[in-house]
Amino acid sequence: MTRPRLTLEQHETIEEYLRIARQAVADAQEESRRLGVPNVYSINGRIYYELPNGELSLNDPWVPPQERASGCEQPEAK
Repeated sequence: MTRPRLTLEQHETIEEYLRIARQAVADAQEESRRLGVPNVYSINGRIYYELPNGELSLNDPWVPPQERASGCEQPEAK
């Protein structure tokens, strides 16, 4: 079964939606950084937190280490 081909107008509309979405994501990330809220990413199924210095961490910076459940510690990302 073949998929129907998209028209040039449909491709252009999709590209415009993607441009708007990418800009919205970039704006939201920048606002989070400005407010000191970590951006959160899923990379290969693992959750990473962007720290204020730009480094990625596997540990949620909003949860104090003493409150993390025992055995749930993850090594720091490199």
